[in-house]
Amino acid sequence: VRLSHLSSASSAAEPGAMAAEMVLSRRPGQPRGEVLSEADLEDPGAPMFSPGSHSFPGRCSASTAKSLLFRFLPVLRWLPRYPVKDWLLGDIASGFSVGIMHLPQGLAYALLAGLPPVTGLYSSFYPVFLYFFFGTSRHNSVGPFAVISVMIGSVTDSLVPSEDFMEFVNGTNVTEVNEARRDAARVELVATITVLSGIFQVALGLLQFGFVVTYLSDPLVRGYTTAASVHVLISQLKNVFGVSLGEHSGPLSLFVTFIEICKKLPETNVGTLVTAIIAMVAIFIVKELNHKFSAKLPMPIPIELITIIISTGISYGVNLNSKYGISVVGNIPSGLKPPVVPNVSYFGQVVGNAFAIAVVGYAICISLGKIFALKHGYKVDSNQELIALGLSNFLGGFFQCFAISCSMSRSLVQESTGGNSQVAGVISSLVILVTILKIGELFHDLPKAILSAIIIINLKGMFKQFTDLRTLWKSNRVDLMVWVVTFIATLLLNLDIGLGASVAFALLTVIFRTQLPHYSILGRVTDTDVYKDVAEYEKEVPGIKIFRSSSTIYFANVEMYSDALKKKSGINVDRLIEKKKKALKKLKKQQKKAEKEKAKRKKSSSKPQCAIGQDKSRVLGGHCPAECHQHPHGEGVFPQETEAECNGPGVAVIELSGEEGGTPAEPTLRSLGLPQPDFHAVILDFSPVNFVDTVSIKILKNIFRDFHEIEVDVFVASCPASVLAQLERGNFFSSTITKHCFFPSVNDAVLHIDAGRRPAPVSTQPHHPHCHRAAGRQSRLSSLLP
Repeated sequence: VRLSHLSSASSAAEPGAMAAEMVLSRRPGQPRGEVLSEADLEDPGAPMFSPGSHSFPGRCSASTAKSLLFRFLPVLRWLPRYPVKDWLLGDIASGFSVGIMHLPQGLAYALLAGLPPVTGLYSSFYPVFLYFFFGTSRHNSVGPFAVISVMIGSVTDSLVPSEDFMEFVNGTNVTEVNEARRDAARVELVATITVLSGIFQVALGLLQFGFVVTYLSDPLVRGYTTAASVHVLISQLKNVFGVSLGEHSGPLSLFVTFIEICKKLPETNVGTLVTAIIAMVAIFIVKELNHKFSAKLPMPIPIELITIIISTGISYGVNLNSKYGISVVGNIPSGLKPPVVPNVSYFGQVVGNAFAIAVVGYAICISLGKIFALKHGYKVDSNQELIALGLSNFLGGFFQCFAISCSMSRSLVQESTGGNSQVAGVISSLVILVTILKIGELFHDLPKAILSAIIIINLKGMFKQFTDLRTLWKSNRVDLMVWVVTFIATLLLNLDIGLGASVAFALLTVIFRTQLPHYSILGRVTDTDVYKDVAEYEKEVPGIKIFRSSSTIYFANVEMYSDALKKKSGINVDRLIEKKKKALKKLKKQQKKAEKEKAKRKKSSSKPQCAIGQDKSRVLGGHCPAECHQHPHGEGVFPQETEAECNGPGVAVIELSGEEGGTPAEPTLRSLGLPQPDFHAVILDFSPVNFVDTVSIKILKNIFRDFHEIEVDVFVASCPASVLAQLERGNFFSSTITKHCFFPSVNDAVLHIDAGRRPAPVSTQPHHPHCHRAAGRQSRLSSLLP
């Protein structure tokens, strides 16, 4: 609001601006200047939007095209300025380190997704290479991730179960799974999910919907990933114990799988179990050493790669598969495959899963990206990250990749080994490319138990999130509840339904928090214009109730807002209004009875009667003086000049009519013999309010009406301009509720009320209904006193 434009109530623009400045800088002990309401600060002639406030290019220019190109291809912006001497060696070392991690993790996470191992290598190459061009995070290591892989695995198990590919062996009654057909069907399904996830991510990014991840709070994401790690652990136990299980999906499938594993423990393959235990112990010890001596080691010891190479050599030399029945990875084809169009007929079946994978993958990626960006002092564009992930998934889906996200372990290695930019990602993708073209087929005899051991050890970081329970118990119980409910829902309902239930519960907690805000009455801190909760700081301002809610006002809490206001006021407003209505009803009956009696007196006699003047007061109680003459019918009458003597002590006198052509005076609580509130004004502090709806506007009108009925004026302070505009559009203002009741601050409202109750010289300010009612009401009460 521009203070240089005032309404007609101000004499000139310059004095009005000076008055506004006095209001804003005034302290309670300083002289008072003119108090300005929102109506005074409003300029009716000001346009809603200035012509230059929003500029939209009318035509495409070279600069606009260039900025769009640089926005969607960030590599064009940072690569020409790449400091080769300072960053290149670090990026190369980091890229090789991360590439070495990609190899075992890609194979392992493909197994977790229920896919052939080579798809994990594809997912470690294509999306990582594409992210180099579109991504904005310098340290995120995108690629296969355990949580996303297990989400994909739950879909493949439910839509393409192994039971659908059972075949008889050589014309016998023995059946076995045709793994080639099953894997081909699953790759087709997962490629479709990946493409659809990419479409969702790109669409959300183009629509600037990067904020959608804000609905996944940190406790929700951490609870969800912790529960997902439990799903991952249970899914890998079959490879650790070397038992075959049925494939289960849907709610409670996790517990069904665990029970089946327990039942088949007597069938454990000892060789597989020993292999897995040795691998887990070795990987765990070396990872702990890497962490302990990270400052002294030039790069972490690639224990996962070493374990894969050694176990593959032993398996090939000893022939573990045929001698001990240890399951191995099998054929890994070398070379790249041509792109394949996804099967769009699956879209309807997997749209929900694809959206969940898109949102969860992005949430993990952007959270890691922001952590590294804050640490190293650069900015990550959340919408561009959506587009980068979406294009990586969309294009990768054509090359048999599954959906990717960011790995915490790989990202930390990329940062700690000297990675400074996305060049490290390109180097790691080239390492995987060499593996796909030449080395991949050498891992034919790699035991699956080794991959399961790698997966389980890498879950250590996620299981550490159980310590959140202690932290949240001390800091925020509502967030703790979100964490626990998310964890339990994900375990019980599986990953897809569990995510939806968790988000719904988290949003419900937000609604409940707004429904149960903190209501308070404010008082002024001594010698300041600061107002604080009287329960903790100061006493109330005499005769004024300043009410504040810690939440906005909308349909779900506005009724409680109204009830809390009436409760905090210290009087039963509704009961007092009910008593007033009964008193007015009784008064009306007495008035009709008096009119009938008057008509009878006119007809009965022409003698001097003790009549009440047509424009005077009626006697509703008390004693008639001795001078009264008795009417033949027993009705007391007295001369007009003795009327004043009839108004003895305790007589309630209500003026029914005023001057000829005037408006009858309004009966007051005092004249009706009802208790009066110990305050004369209420100020609603709207500083926490950021929006209102039609229901809240209706209830606010009722608040103004109800307090008007008990002779209390209502004012609004610190109302944001956007809320004021919403009130105006909702037809909140009327002849009785105007913008003169709205003030820029609580202190301005208090000063206005104090000035209105203090005797003052003739004012040039216009009269405003409701806001200046107090002074008029006091004069009426004074005239009614004897």
